[in-house]
Amino acid sequence: MANTSDTVLVIGACGQLGSELTMELRKMYGDANVVAADVTAPKQADLRDSGPFEKVDVLDTNVLAGLASKYKFKQIYHLAAVLSATGEKNPKFAWKLNMDGLFNVLDLALEQKVERVYWPSSIAVFGPSTPRQNTPQQTVMDPNTVYGISKQAGERWCEYYFQKYGLDVRSLRYPGLIGYKALPGGGTTDYAVDIYHKALEGETFECFLSENTYLPMMYMPDALKATLDLMHAPAASIKVRDSYNLSAMSFSPKEIAASIKKHIPEFEITYKPDSRQKIADSWPQSIDDSAAQQDWGWKPAFDLDAMTEDMLVNLKKMKQEQAV
Repeated sequence: MANTSDTVLVIGACGQLGSELTMELRKMYGDANVVAADVTAPKQADLRDSGPFEKVDVLDTNVLAGLASKYKFKQIYHLAAVLSATGEKNPKFAWKLNMDGLFNVLDLALEQKVERVYWPSSIAVFGPSTPRQNTPQQTVMDPNTVYGISKQAGERWCEYYFQKYGLDVRSLRYPGLIGYKALPGGGTTDYAVDIYHKALEGETFECFLSENTYLPMMYMPDALKATLDLMHAPAASIKVRDSYNLSAMSFSPKEIAASIKKHIPEFEITYKPDSRQKIADSWPQSIDDSAAQQDWGWKPAFDLDAMTEDMLVNLKKMKQEQAV
């Protein structure tokens, strides 16, 4: 259960997941108790105005130590990372940010006696030799992107810090995340956000994946619920200390387009696969998340059609508000 007096740090708070997770945490713990941190200031007014923001580069250990001394954090959510498609453009920097950033947070948590740390993993830890259907919790991992390699290594280090030092680190392997409040940040599943924007603008959507490319996906409200449920579960319930498989739905570009056409019949999609196709082809098509279901009661609320309806309603509302 949440101790509502805890002070919480969210690193990477301006990203697609971080911006929404920070607001949910502020509802739980109080605006003043949740510190948003990122390398750039928040563009979203609600995030910027509702509570404290600190400009932080996760590679700067002095700034991190100063923050911890100032706020006395009980929990850290470390979300800052270079994602899959972006990481391939500058692999050594992606490795440095993803790995050194994680070490800095884990070491800070030990030094400052932080009670719980959250660090997200990804389906990118899997690779071409991984079973693609109903991918098991424990299976072959041969990631072929620097993002996936860094996430696989990170999982091992999180488990190591738990076993060696008793640090309560928790993690989820997210599928592709879809939300309407913030744009995605350079991932291979980004098409499934952009497609809704193009549909509402009356534009033809050119998809960078082929029409039958199935990938595991999740609507942001489910991702937020899973993250918070995991972090507030009793430590004794957390049996997996590298990272939990997490699933909600799997679909192809062709299927998401068909779901949109139920609301916008004139919507059109074309296909022009690029370098991200190779990444997608190495990832699972569906995920077995029975460990998360058994250990802490995970269950998603949204399927494809429910997500499409909610996305279109909320995006339309946002565009109307911005036009005023």
